[in-house]
Amino acid sequence: MSNSVKFKKELGLFDSSMLVAGSMIGSGIFIVTAEMSRQVGSPGIVLLIWLFTGILTIMTALGYGELAGMFPKAGGQYVYLTEAYGKGTGFVFGLITFFVVQTGVIAAVAIAFAKFSGVLFPWVNPENVLLDLGFFQFNSQQLIGILLIAILSINNILGLRNAKIVQGIFTVAKIGSLLFLIIAGIYVGINSEALAHNFSHFWETYSTKASESGIFKESLSGLQLLIVIGLAMVGSLFSCDAWNNITFTAGEVKNPQRNIPYSLIIGVGLVVLLYFFANIAYFMLLPVDGSIQGASIIERGIMWAENDRVGVAAAGIIFGNSAIILMAILIMVSTFGCNNGMILAGARLYYAMAKDKLFFKQAATLNKNHVPGNAIVMQAVWASVLCLSGTYGKLLDYTTFASLSFYVITIGGIIVLRKKQPNTPRPYKTLFYPYLPILYILLAGIISFDLLIYKWETSRIAVGIIGAGIISYFLITRLKKAV
Repeated sequence: MSNSVKFKKELGLFDSSMLVAGSMIGSGIFIVTAEMSRQVGSPGIVLLIWLFTGILTIMTALGYGELAGMFPKAGGQYVYLTEAYGKGTGFVFGLITFFVVQTGVIAAVAIAFAKFSGVLFPWVNPENVLLDLGFFQFNSQQLIGILLIAILSINNILGLRNAKIVQGIFTVAKIGSLLFLIIAGIYVGINSEALAHNFSHFWETYSTKASESGIFKESLSGLQLLIVIGLAMVGSLFSCDAWNNITFTAGEVKNPQRNIPYSLIIGVGLVVLLYFFANIAYFMLLPVDGSIQGASIIERGIMWAENDRVGVAAAGIIFGNSAIILMAILIMVSTFGCNNGMILAGARLYYAMAKDKLFFKQAATLNKNHVPGNAIVMQAVWASVLCLSGTYGKLLDYTTFASLSFYVITIGGIIVLRKKQPNTPRPYKTLFYPYLPILYILLAGIISFDLLIYKWETSRIAVGIIGAGIISYFLITRLKKAV
């Protein structure tokens, strides 16, 4: 069917921008600031980390704009890596994306949706076991997560038009909700005691750890502070990830040479600003420090917000007791839209790999609705398995190093392709070339090295996955030659 059915170009600039922004905004912005605050202590440093992460993300997006203009076809980052370094590099990236990164995020976001739906419907609870086989338990939270994946996958199988409508509605809704939270938070917190407290401790840096014997603080300075800042960026980098999903759908974007670069700039720029001001609102409403045994939201502060739900705590200051329900609804909307974008984009990557005979051949076909239906089903099945396994959270940690490393390699591909394919049309060229790509490679490379050394327990798994991908590629190519 793939010979007679082709992709339909239905994504305009608005649709593409909503895919970028919608894929980025999930649940991270409402949670990770708690852990970041425990790591560095200083409100000023936390805000600088978010700002620096935003700048890095924008730098990457600017670089991807050139690559997207050069290769406006389905597959995105896989295509860029293949063109620059060969099919081996593209294959390893695609393998990790399918088995861990894309499906892992889909599973994690689906469970986050189910977790917050439990606020409205108590039946949805990990303690509500529906099936107990002794060695395996299936609970209602997992059921709702899998149902969400199934519903969104079916909607995507029915055609791009359905998927883009859902993406547009839910992305606009969560952007508006987050913007309202920011404005209300700044308005309420402008004269708060929390703001005065945080301002007086704005640059005080220390790490905080809790144990059975109490809370321990360790002052940070010099090289130690820089190392911890790099580690703290894991949360902000994860929250700012998935913007590159639009590149996977290039074959369905109208005027992709123009709309993909612009959508990257618009979508990433908008989310970066929202994230930065959301954190300003947090620090205006809540003290950065507090007590893990605190009885109230203020007493617990940002560091010890219940279950790290800083967004819920901030909304509690603004809206009172109704905040829990309001934030649950907001995060459900956010995760719903985020997962739709991830499901929509990921299948196009596997389609491109299958066309190169580096993935299951069934994924290389388009259905009567002009979408890679088989690839969507494969993605949904594996993401559901990750929901059942309960390992998706660890998988995300394991791949933080791998994801950042592939961004570095891809940006390096801009320099490689300038020499390798100098005559390929470039409707959009990277600003400040070659200084911007080189600066990004240096900065992101330092962070990757920091994670590799000081988060070896998780980074080594990512290294192992990359190694397994390289071995798999050589085995596949050898088998092809033998046949």
